[in-house]
This record gives sequence, structure tokens and C-alpha cells, in this order.
Amino acid sequence: MTRFMLGALAYLVPTFLLGFVWHLVLFEQYYEALAIYRSNIIIPFGFLSMLIQAIIFTLIYERTFAQREGAFWSRALGYAALGAVLSWSFTTLAVAAKNVMASVPNYLVIETGFTIVQWIMVGPLTALAFRQPMRREEQARTAG
Repeated sequence: MTRFMLGALAYLVPTFLLGFVWHLVLFEQYYEALAIYRSNIIIPFGFLSMLIQAIIFTLIYERTFAQREGAFWSRALGYAALGAVLSWSFTTLAVAAKNVMASVPNYLVIETGFTIVQWIMVGPLTALAFRQPMRREEQARTAG
């Protein structure tokens, strides 16, 4: 599997699983109280949206962060910070600006929490997907 595909899966899998559990299980009643979602959520649309995001965010990582020198955590955290701010702008701020809901402040709190948890997972997983294997010389030096 290519690094790009692994990077896309590093976004898609945790985002979908977290999104499902967060929105439809753990905080289902919280979102119901917000009166923001339709009663029959169209999960395939959400999945398609996440797939498109996965491709775009993986392109961003590949072109911006994968080639950077520096420690693994530096790339992972830099990418997570950028991804979180960008995601928050279109999944939280834009939705709060245009959707009818019972409480905009409550929505901002819960979705900000989601975005933070999401990118705490996605940043390191994506960096791991693009991690360069050690060269033989490095392996020998580390081993002995």
C-alpha cells in the first residue's frame, strides 16, 4: 500500500469512527438538544465528505510536511495544528454561522472538542504513515 493511501486511511478511519461514536452514541442527546441534525442522518454522505477531506488533507501533508527535516513529533504536531484549525473553520464555524440550532455556544464547545480529539489522533497517524524507513547504515548504528 502506498504512503499516500496509508495517509488517507490515517484520516478517514479515525475520523469516521470517532465521528460515528461521538455524534451518534456518546453525545447523541447533546446533539438532539441542539436540534441541529435531521432525524435520518445520511451516513454515506458523511463518509463521502470524509473521503474527500482525507484525500485533500493527505495531499497537504505529502506536499508540506512529509519532506520537512526534523523530528517525527514536530511534523505530526504541526500538521495536527494546521488540520485542526482548517477543519474547525469549515466543520464548526461555518456550520454555526448558517445552521439553525438551539445554542450556538454549546455547538461551538462540543464541535471544538471533537476537532481537538480528531486531530490528536490524525496528526500522529498521518506522520507515521509517511515515516521514512531507516536506512541500513542507520539501522546498523542504532543496533550496535
